[in-house]
Amino acid sequence: MLPPPLPTDPIIVAARRTPIGRAGGALKTVPVEQLLAPVLRSLLIDSGAAPEAMSDVVIGNAVGPGGNPARVALLAAGLPMSLPGLTVDRQCGSGLAAINLAARLVQAGAGEVYLAGGVESVSTAPWRIEKPQSLYELPRFSHRARFAPEALGDPDMGPAAEAIACTYGISRDRQDAYALGSHKKAVTAQQAGAFDAELVPVALSAATQVSADECPRPSLTLKRLSRLPPAFDPAGTVTAGNACPINDGAAAVVVMSRRCFERSGCGAGLRLVDAIAAGVSPEMPGLGPVAATRTLLARHRKLTLEAVARVEFNEAFAAQVLACADQLNLDPERLNVAGGAIALGHPYGASGAVLMVRLFSELVRQDMPQGTLGLATIGVGGGLGISTLVERVAKGG
Repeated sequence: MLPPPLPTDPIIVAARRTPIGRAGGALKTVPVEQLLAPVLRSLLIDSGAAPEAMSDVVIGNAVGPGGNPARVALLAAGLPMSLPGLTVDRQCGSGLAAINLAARLVQAGAGEVYLAGGVESVSTAPWRIEKPQSLYELPRFSHRARFAPEALGDPDMGPAAEAIACTYGISRDRQDAYALGSHKKAVTAQQAGAFDAELVPVALSAATQVSADECPRPSLTLKRLSRLPPAFDPAGTVTAGNACPINDGAAAVVVMSRRCFERSGCGAGLRLVDAIAAGVSPEMPGLGPVAATRTLLARHRKLTLEAVARVEFNEAFAAQVLACADQLNLDPERLNVAGGAIALGHPYGASGAVLMVRLFSELVRQDMPQGTLGLATIGVGGGLGISTLVERVAKGG
């Protein structure tokens, strides 16, 4: 059973994202603050909220540039200097964690209105170099931070996806078919203009801007996917085709209390009903959504996944999505109705926020009935999962 309405309920009233660019692609010269700033400005217009009404800006970021990108971005967007900004790092789950944190702050009465989301520019992220232990050693480049102590197992995400495919019997054919379906759904949605209302163009110059997602492939076929070699294990099944690309992008939302929502000019939004972060084995990080979703459902004993109309699941790897769907008895046809990260891309710290933007479009922009439920879920390196349940609400409801 869902909790009853309260004045402090967190309501998402606006949601936007940039186009998602391939690493080294269309957005390769745009630093994180310039990716996020136009999204923040658009959200203020969409929500009608005054910049001075904001309590804080909470932003997820995973691989660059350090410091407090939330603060840099809000200043680049022209928001008041009185706003401090908070940057959250929960790796791939950072964007969703930031939204959940903002919602909890609203529930706690710490503030009334927040901007929250995530941003990633893999293209401009600084190199990570390990300092040598003595003067006689050379520095070494490192491609990522540690996810877990080595004694527990700290695999890269690709080999971890191979382990899931092997353990749960997810065949190459299933993975390739799922990947093709993701691209087909994304291309269909793109051509139908389904993303237009959520996209904020990114200006590269006075005369040039990026206004569309870069990665969906209209010409992709199963035959082409089947020709790709395994990417991580010569005898494996995970390929570049049934895994997500590496990407740049930003996404964010406006979260406000129900009492502010009732006074605002927004007619409908998403109530954040509940959110869970859960841990699993670091050797099987892709299973995090199973643990998080099961824990969330257990807290609402009469709620089942069958009652959830839309599920946005971050598609890091087809093997991971299919294994989780099997464990949750969730029909893959209900997942990512306009495609997922395999087609659209996975801009690490922004990806969880992209899921929420997509749910906002599917439930609010498409004017679904009052009370329609949506779920955003993402697996995270180091053995984490985050699941967030939202409900479409209207004023007075």
